[in-house]
Amino acid sequence: MQPSLATPKSPALVAREREREREREMAVGGFAVDGGNVDGLGGRITLSVVITCFVAATCGLIFGYDIGISGGVTTMAPFLKKFFPSVLRKAAGAKTNMYCMYDSQVLTAFTSSLYIAGLASSLLASRLTAAFGRRNIMVVGGCTFFAGAAINGGAANIAMLILGRILLGLGVGFTNQATPVYLSEMAPPKWRGAFNTGFQFFIGIGVVSANCINYGTAKISWGWRLSLGLAVAPAAIMTLGALLIFDTPASLVERGRLTQAKQALLRVRGRDTNIEPELAELIRSSDIARAAKEEPFVTIFERQYRPHLVMSIAIPFFQQLTGINIIAFYAPVLFQSVGFGSDSALIAAIILGLVNLGSIVVSTSVVDRFGRRFLFIEGGVQMFLCQVAVASVLAATTGTSGTERISKGYSILVLVLMCIYAAGFGWSWGPLSWLIPSEIFPMKIRPTGQSISVAVNFAVTFVLSQTFLTMLCHFKYGAFLFYASWIALMTIFVVLFLPETKGVPLDSMNVVWERHWYWQRFVNKESY
Repeated sequence: MQPSLATPKSPALVAREREREREREMAVGGFAVDGGNVDGLGGRITLSVVITCFVAATCGLIFGYDIGISGGVTTMAPFLKKFFPSVLRKAAGAKTNMYCMYDSQVLTAFTSSLYIAGLASSLLASRLTAAFGRRNIMVVGGCTFFAGAAINGGAANIAMLILGRILLGLGVGFTNQATPVYLSEMAPPKWRGAFNTGFQFFIGIGVVSANCINYGTAKISWGWRLSLGLAVAPAAIMTLGALLIFDTPASLVERGRLTQAKQALLRVRGRDTNIEPELAELIRSSDIARAAKEEPFVTIFERQYRPHLVMSIAIPFFQQLTGINIIAFYAPVLFQSVGFGSDSALIAAIILGLVNLGSIVVSTSVVDRFGRRFLFIEGGVQMFLCQVAVASVLAATTGTSGTERISKGYSILVLVLMCIYAAGFGWSWGPLSWLIPSEIFPMKIRPTGQSISVAVNFAVTFVLSQTFLTMLCHFKYGAFLFYASWIALMTIFVVLFLPETKGVPLDSMNVVWERHWYWQRFVNKESY
């Protein structure tokens, strides 16, 4: 006899349907949810959460400004004459190989010293954000960066220059650790991707602003002081902004401030929203963390957190091996090397930054619709093709030795290809590399996981920034093939090992690992 529509399904039928659904999700490595309404947790956007996350995202300004300003300043003759005269002499004598014009370990030390300091402060920040809150560490980072900018603007010798860079690095380390976690914890699950990309958007604004300032100050004998010293402006903006916002409910619960946590939830979710399920989930996660009584840097190496640890290392490692930050640091130097004049090189760097900024806006609008995996894969393919194309153009026009000068037409083609490359990065590995590590960890190891991610980012950036100009000198156009090969590898990694996290509440994230074809063997249901 056929059962009626009202008859409950048998347990066996329900189990088979669930298994089929699981197989469909595993086939694409993904996880399907109802946009943020999982376990009763809402996905509503309020004016308060928009303003709060917008203000917090401005912390990206200081990192972006530094990325943009460094490369431009290192092409300014007055700056080089005062601090690095040997580079000027070498550039003047570089008639035979255009790739080696700016190969100087002292000059790259100026750029890369920031990242050693950032690495140290990002690891320290995991304890500080847990003890004092995400918002307070953002304020500390802004103040430290402000001091470093002031010292750099008034630098009289290389020692002051390096000291300023170290303080800038400490500030960036604090903010880069605290801000992505803040944004992921504050945003509604359904729109977490869009809110978190705000951090990368302001990094992009910082880069473009710095490039424009470099262009305006390049002809002034003391313009380099203005470029470096004006870093106090984004530091002041983000520090004052951070003072005006409140900490995340998760951080407040973690520190035992339940009344404040409830008020914060009411403000960001809406006074007429039932916040009790979300608050109860935060309290449950906090209780699990307290009951564990383990050192977070030990806990994160447990088998059940293997997938989280791998992603917190692999994602920032791969992001830097796209080559984007190296190109952003040295864009003016790079474009000057391939045939642009000094002014034209700075304009080309501005164009590259604007393209990257526009692509971040695209990412904001689609990341919660198409998911993280789609953008990673599409962006990876796009960047790979562009890097191979740039290498091919340079090989064909400058020769294998780099002794032939590239024509204006081919210089413009290189710029176009680099813009397409920057767009691919801007809507994929740029914002998503901050988003993924900040959303995959349970509360008890979330600050630690983000610290490891930021530290890896700084460590790889240090190595690459210290070696890029030398690599460009020796590899020539092959440097772009080097990055293309890494982009191919990271795209394959995403296809095979990164599950979809779109729309999943932070404290329910364990489900994506349980359902993944590979990572399910490591996790258990008590991880969160």
